[in-house]
Amino acid sequence: MECLSALCIVFGMVEKARRQLTLAGNANQSDPAEWQKLHEVESHLGKCMDARRIGDWKSALREADAAIANGADSSQLLLAMRSEALLRLNKLEEADSTITSLLKLDSASLSSMSAKLSGIVADSYVHVVQSQVNMAFGRFDAAIAIAEKARAIDPANAEVGLILNNMRLVARARAQGNDLFKAGKFAEASIAYGEGLKHESSNPVLYCNRAACWSKLGRWAKAVEDCNEALRIQPSYTKALLRRAASYAKLEHWVDCVRDYEVLRKELPGDTEVAESLFHAQVALKTTRGEEVSNMKFGGEVEIVTSIEQVRAAIHSPGVTVLYFMATMNQQCAQITPSVDALCSECPSVNFLKVNVDESPMIAKAENVRVVPTFKIYKDGARVKEMICPSLHVLRYSVRHYAVSNS
Repeated sequence: MECLSALCIVFGMVEKARRQLTLAGNANQSDPAEWQKLHEVESHLGKCMDARRIGDWKSALREADAAIANGADSSQLLLAMRSEALLRLNKLEEADSTITSLLKLDSASLSSMSAKLSGIVADSYVHVVQSQVNMAFGRFDAAIAIAEKARAIDPANAEVGLILNNMRLVARARAQGNDLFKAGKFAEASIAYGEGLKHESSNPVLYCNRAACWSKLGRWAKAVEDCNEALRIQPSYTKALLRRAASYAKLEHWVDCVRDYEVLRKELPGDTEVAESLFHAQVALKTTRGEEVSNMKFGGEVEIVTSIEQVRAAIHSPGVTVLYFMATMNQQCAQITPSVDALCSECPSVNFLKVNVDESPMIAKAENVRVVPTFKIYKDGARVKEMICPSLHVLRYSVRHYAVSNS
């Protein structure tokens, strides 16, 4: 009986667990520890439901996590409540991850639960949350299909019916907007997406789509506003960040533009278009500040210098210069050189120079370099950092740090 009660607790079936523990107690087989675990799970589950009822999503999340931590880690109901709370707190990736975990569990426990949330049958509620997460990620067809399952499970529930109808309206507005956008009717498309937002005001996909309309219409400030909303709801929404960065460029808001493209550069390290856009934004920003941009270049390998005069001129020029001392036959240099070339492309505002100590020993002597690879970073003529045989992580961090501080 205790094994059965423990299993019931794992699934969050507190009523069944209590019955099993009571039976075990009558047979003098009850374990006080199991009673304590049941009490904790039941208490946190109740508090989670109460918090959800009043829309206190932070408390709902905290109590759901506490119930799960106390043993109910295979409860679909608790995982659904956790996912819903995360969704309301604009933590979409975590909400989606929680739903994914939920779907791996056996749903048989739900059919045996009498619990309802705001009058919705537990199994139907789980489907409702799943559909809402799908809707937030723009998986409209999947969202509607799952909401229809929720309605089939609980056909008499008015709230489930309202949720399904609302999703259909949002999906219809989005489809109309997409068709109008493809037809080049951008103003009409923006209105269609706006209609969808009337029914689902926290859908990042609709905001991002409408931002695309504003961009096509040359209304860059409006595009930024909608991208801001999309990113407020889903901070990791790459498409919205791309559109905002491009809009900032059109508005010549170069500080904001560079900031967004630097984030995108980290998220999309292999995207040459993003790298080039960042380069042009950095050039524009420096130009508006009256700074020297003639030494800035996009892509290519690190420039090789062979004279002390070249080195002196470079390190005393405005901005950031990285001096890389290397040797052709050195294994560490051979390993790190491709990464140095990559950094040159990633940080176009930084002037990279390479000195082969075998071919230019006088430069190495003048700079007091005895070990390779050695890196020296200069800013506005002053040396700010020297690294001997650094790890790739340290090198990247240091170069990017001074590149950002120079933006």
